[in-house]
Amino acid sequence: MRIAAGGAGRTDFRVSRWIVLAIPVAGVSEADRDARTLTEFDGSAEEAETALLEAASTYEHRLWKVRRREIFKCSSRSYFIRIHGRMATYGLLLQLAELVHETVQSTGQPSA
Repeated sequence: MRIAAGGAGRTDFRVSRWIVLAIPVAGVSEADRDARTLTEFDGSAEEAETALLEAASTYEHRLWKVRRREIFKCSSRSYFIRIHGRMATYGLLLQLAELVHETVQSTGQPSA
């Protein structure tokens, strides 16, 4: 995590790396249940929660036109959405994930 100094009287805040995942759980075949990364970005926890809600409000999965959308809040970092089209209905779990560890592969070359 990086620490960014806030300006104009603001206190320091943490900037983390985030992804929003869409995991199909209903209305899809077993072969189509792979998680999808909808977005990846750097920001605060508040910015990440806003991005998650935006994804829940706009994600259409495979529908050409969403006729009805239901959004269920599981937690501040997880929503279940049910989207209805003309011929199909899908249920998806949208989750917010924060990067907590990352390894960097060494190139094997000495640093200058």
